[in-house]
Amino acid sequence: MAEERIIVEKVSKKFGKETVLSDVSLKIKNGSIVGIVGRNGSGKTVLFKLICGFYSADKGKVIVDGKELGKDIDIPENIGSIIETPGFLGNFSGYRNLKYLADINGRAGKEAVCRAMERVGLEPGSRKKVRKYSLGMKQRLGLAQAFMEDQEILVFDEPMNGLDNQGVEDMRKLFLELKEQGKTLLIASHNHEDIDILCDEVYEMDHGVLGQRS
Repeated sequence: MAEERIIVEKVSKKFGKETVLSDVSLKIKNGSIVGIVGRNGSGKTVLFKLICGFYSADKGKVIVDGKELGKDIDIPENIGSIIETPGFLGNFSGYRNLKYLADINGRAGKEAVCRAMERVGLEPGSRKKVRKYSLGMKQRLGLAQAFMEDQEILVFDEPMNGLDNQGVEDMRKLFLELKEQGKTLLIASHNHEDIDILCDEVYEMDHGVLGQRS
């Protein structure tokens, strides 16, 4: 396994005339947690979508596990992500939502789905429909979806949204456990305490420009 799981090399991205990423470079080492802080609209979410293969760069390269996106592969298969508000089927239970998604790729069975839900503090046997979930419960379900297939790289954009204090503590503990298991995590958060506690390296995004925080 290469030491660097993700390499972003001089990437730029525009939407119309607006430059949202400008010459961004980033290297993320295997088994580390890297944090990115920045205001809304700074370009964090666009960068995350580029890494996940949802957008393509106008200039530069994104390489995941040695494979260049848009050239060698389109979508990295080993990334689990939660970007923006998770979308689920409101009339299904949490378990049925995750099992439905797991069946599409065939990478996670019933036990893996149940284990992922339990790890985020949700009860797999509950029949409660997702439309009756609180924002925090939906966020927990989204996190469970991201890692239920045992993905090696996890990309979380504002993963603590909607969580109460206990939920935040639970997720911090979970993320550190995932790191101990050898997972590589990329996290964006408005909460500097989350970043300071969790991250090995921290970068700051400002108007599409990325720099390492001192």
